[in-house]
Amino acid sequence: MAIGGERDGGTAQAWEALGGAPELVERVRFEGAGNLGEGPLPVRELARATVAACGLAAGELAAVRAGGARDALPLVVHEAAVATAFVSERHLRVAGRPAVTFAPLSGFWRAADGWVRTHANYPHHEAALVRALGLPAPTPEALRAAVAARTAVEVQELAYGAGGLAVAVARRYGDPQPLVETVRTTGQRGRVLGAAPPGRPVTGVRVLDLTRVIAGPVATRTLGLLGADVLRIDPPGLPEADDAYADTGFGKRSALLDLARAADRAVFEGLLAEADVVVTGYRPGALERHGFGAGDLLERWPGLVVAELCAWGWRAPQPWAGRRGFDSLVQAGYGIAAACAGPDGTPGVLPAQALDHGTGYLVAAGVMRALAGGGGRGLRFSLAGTGSWLVRGPAGAPAEDGGGAARYAAEPWLRGTGSGYGVLRHAASPFGEWAGGPSRWGTDPAVWLPR
Repeated sequence: MAIGGERDGGTAQAWEALGGAPELVERVRFEGAGNLGEGPLPVRELARATVAACGLAAGELAAVRAGGARDALPLVVHEAAVATAFVSERHLRVAGRPAVTFAPLSGFWRAADGWVRTHANYPHHEAALVRALGLPAPTPEALRAAVAARTAVEVQELAYGAGGLAVAVARRYGDPQPLVETVRTTGQRGRVLGAAPPGRPVTGVRVLDLTRVIAGPVATRTLGLLGADVLRIDPPGLPEADDAYADTGFGKRSALLDLARAADRAVFEGLLAEADVVVTGYRPGALERHGFGAGDLLERWPGLVVAELCAWGWRAPQPWAGRRGFDSLVQAGYGIAAACAGPDGTPGVLPAQALDHGTGYLVAAGVMRALAGGGGRGLRFSLAGTGSWLVRGPAGAPAEDGGGAARYAAEPWLRGTGSGYGVLRHAASPFGEWAGGPSRWGTDPAVWLPR
């Protein structure tokens, strides 16, 4: 199936939100079929639209760096590649074993008046949940009993109060939120970028990656594939799950810095002074406490592109705007899990962690559009913003398979690559091939590569 000469509504919506020229959408062609169409919401349309918008931004940046008009060659999006990439964590095999995606205490639990979704994949979040609910043991049975004896909101607030993560499953969709916001334009141009090799329009661009889990790392691994020098920085006391980094660590290096230490802070400031892009994925206020919020960065280095990403959105009512969150929790709190409920009323999930992956491609697209415009820009994205778009659109061109549960072969889009974790079987990017697999998390030096 190929859709040619037909304007795809979802791509047009995403591209318009990013500020792109509307006529470029007509250059997009979709080929093949995927099976992200199961369920009541247009996940397939969201997935292919976000990838297409990212591809359009890459083409635009390539044209600008070549000294031409803001133009782009026809862009072919393979829907099977998109569908495979949107569930990359499910396809991952680490030295032959399946990746661990959700821990035993992560999931839906019936409360006295509804349902709760918990997220306890990280040890400190699991410990906080156990502590908040007074569990006698960190077991699903103990959690089930503790949740059943309380209201959903009570569980939610107890968990958040203790530093854990639990969200009452909302029965209606949340308020509308923007898909992308340009919150600041400094008027200061960043470093002048010369021509780039074919297919690698972000070559020579230094990207400081301050993100975790899926959405932000998907954005930065995409920028890395397209040529950027991506350096991820994490605090040493907050380790990333090995399987998560094995999936999203492609196209980047990973180093540890403790911003509470003067020596590490000096190294970090040195990296910022030579960076072109900063992508952040911490909840609002977290980096501001260290003096490295988006406003601080653009004040000191006005030529930067700073892309901020959070879970609930800056326009969310308090206290949600400042709370931690993950794709699964936003699905629950935004009404998506209830919309996907089964016949017995048990909340359901999307056929992919589409808020994470879709937002990741939008962040990469926004960064490339900002670079094409010369830099000096602050952008904001959120999982809730992408969820808001999902439940109120996006419109898509009709597929020959009806957009439903068409089967496709993932195998052509799977690869085997060596890494710091052993040989990985992993999903390919819709945009090409990474040069190699990820190193182990936190084992690279905190330095830029020579330009």
